[in-house]
Amino acid sequence: MPDESDLNSYKVGADNFSEIARKTYETEGVDTQFLISSSDDTTGAAAIIIDESSGENAIVITPGAANSLTPQEIDLAREQIRNSAVFMTQLELPVPIVVHGLKTARELGVLTILNPAPACALDDATLALCDYLTPNESEAAALTGCSVDSLEDAEKAAEQLLARGVRNVIMTLGARGALIKTPTLTKYVAAFNAGPVIDTTGAGDAFNGGFAVGLSEGMSLEEAARFGCVVAGISVTRNGTATSMPKRSELEKYAQRSSKAEKSS
Repeated sequence: MPDESDLNSYKVGADNFSEIARKTYETEGVDTQFLISSSDDTTGAAAIIIDESSGENAIVITPGAANSLTPQEIDLAREQIRNSAVFMTQLELPVPIVVHGLKTARELGVLTILNPAPACALDDATLALCDYLTPNESEAAALTGCSVDSLEDAEKAAEQLLARGVRNVIMTLGARGALIKTPTLTKYVAAFNAGPVIDTTGAGDAFNGGFAVGLSEGMSLEEAARFGCVVAGISVTRNGTATSMPKRSELEKYAQRSSKAEKSS
């Protein structure tokens, strides 16, 4: 199924996975105006292996129809992008398509978020299109060529990414929460404990979704990152990806609890 962090244009095939995706989007109230179908490709899919003891995961992805998304198809959503508060994308699409989307959003004055997953090499020109880059530790390591095993490593990697043109780095650190690194701020946001970790699949998508919503609603950078941690913290207590994502109605009490915990720490 398409990754939860995809916004605006996406492409599916004509198969059972496409039917599942469309039914899921319809049930959840997701706008499918720019969900494009291809009769020549299969819908992208992923095989996920879960470690029962830790909830950690390994994922093998087949992009399918997403690989055939074109710049012209993205341009169909140009007015939708213009009227958006945030444009978010990731690397399950071909990099030239990602770059076209980021450039379009920047031209239209829309904030850009790139979740660099799955990790691949990106040049400085692409990184410079990112108002917010949201790698996890392994993705930050792949982008910088440096291991990210400690908090000190995380800060050094984030500094490298800023030096290469990224405006703000929000690095997700699993159970250690998230690192906010900007030219003027270094801040750690604690992970949110909503209960025992069952399945970490989709935690990055959950964080990015919450973070994007936070920014779109005018939250500060720290507030939006904290909100993303709350969404991710709830999602890992449940099995699955789309099925693990919390409803907005669930989040309010958790977000208040997280804010109180931050103030008391």
